[in-house]
Amino acid sequence: MKKVMLLLANGFEMYEAAVFTDVFGWNNDEIGEDKVELVTVGLRDRIKCTWNFTVIPEKLLNEINVDEFDALAIPGGFEEAGFYEEAYSETFLQLIKDFNEQGKIISSVCVAALPVAKSGALNGRKGITFHLNEGYRTKQLQDFGVELSDSLFTEDDNIVTCSGPGNAMQVALNLLERLTSKENMEKVKLSMGFKN
Repeated sequence: MKKVMLLLANGFEMYEAAVFTDVFGWNNDEIGEDKVELVTVGLRDRIKCTWNFTVIPEKLLNEINVDEFDALAIPGGFEEAGFYEEAYSETFLQLIKDFNEQGKIISSVCVAALPVAKSGALNGRKGITFHLNEGYRTKQLQDFGVELSDSLFTEDDNIVTCSGPGNAMQVALNLLERLTSKENMEKVKLSMGFKN
């Protein structure tokens, strides 16, 4: 069975994580043809989301072996909620580097592209991040050596980035397709009520 790590920094945006839990939950609930295990992982045992929702990750980062996972999914978050304090930590960045060095899929939503870029995984590659507020975050992404994409959803080999929560479901469905098949993804998408 394939295995995805959903990496949560304190201050992450709940919706951006929920798209992964829902897509893979629907896939595993008698709908999908290939089951995929999704494991929530954090640096602390209680994580406070951007909008004050608190979650308990299934595993702590120090309990994780990257070799057990096929892909990494990272939701973005808000600076005001402390997202970058953990997302830019050496431990968080090293995990991203480890996934990238093994050529494993890294799917990021919104500003989660920034720690992916800061880790060096997107250096010289195409990516996108939150593009509003006069492009403040896209400028930061570019400063990390990323070639800015003109698409709101971007794939560059093993790394997926997107411009914001509005593209989050596309990122989760893309990850399901990459780990299973297009036919399986379309079946799950339709079961969830999205048009194919």
